[in-house]
Amino acid sequence: MISIKYKKFFMPEVNKFPDGTFRINIPEIMITDNSPIEIIWTYREISDLTLLVYIAEYLKENYNNPINLYMPYIPDARMDRVNDKSEVFTLKYFCRIINFLDFSKVTVLDAHSAVSVALLNHCENISPEKYINSAVEMSAIDKDNDYIFFPDEGSCKRYSAMFRDFHNIGFGIKKRNRSDGKILRLDINGDSPCNKKVLLIDDICSYGGTAYYSALKLKELGCKEIYLYFTHCENSIAKGELLKGNLIEHIYTTNSLLSIEPDNKITVIDCL
Repeated sequence: MISIKYKKFFMPEVNKFPDGTFRINIPEIMITDNSPIEIIWTYREISDLTLLVYIAEYLKENYNNPINLYMPYIPDARMDRVNDKSEVFTLKYFCRIINFLDFSKVTVLDAHSAVSVALLNHCENISPEKYINSAVEMSAIDKDNDYIFFPDEGSCKRYSAMFRDFHNIGFGIKKRNRSDGKILRLDINGDSPCNKKVLLIDDICSYGGTAYYSALKLKELGCKEIYLYFTHCENSIAKGELLKGNLIEHIYTTNSLLSIEPDNKITVIDCL
């Protein structure tokens, strides 16, 4: 989904011809100064990239103002390296397309990979701290008595500096099957979660497998309640195990990616 902002929001009218190509109409923008025109791309599917190209090129051709892009979720960010010549480095080519559009500024939220930020020109990676703090507040996590958990060492490195005042912190160490990558078990390093309320924090959730196995282990170790925060949550969470049963209490996420009708266990925080 793509919108345009200059003083106020403008929604392009997007239709398609019978062959599937776009027919786009954009309301005239009454320019009063040299403030940037911002394109907001809320990712839904990769075909939106074509729509972005058309809209960005149209704006550059018709207005002299700087054009910025706010893209909270970076598509292809998981494909940030290749292991052999047969693999296509999709993130590199995606970033080349964004760079070709020559935005004055590209703003992203909690980028999954530092590689993506390095490959994008004029890129600012916004911290998700205020959204995480909202999750802490809504779940009523207490810094003295409750527990912050990171499901792997990567998320621990990414977010632990935000929780220097918290007394109880732990992170997961995943043991995977080498042949298919499935999680075999998860060990916990750090303070004990026994009799504590837990907030698990990570950047991306797809089916929620890592969070699910983390929650099982935390329950095994005697924690009381489990709450989850993900900056970016894919619609596929509805097909996983997290929303089934009573293993977890609630999930907090932004609207950077999730587009399905939220489950009653999900609270969506506005980041747009």
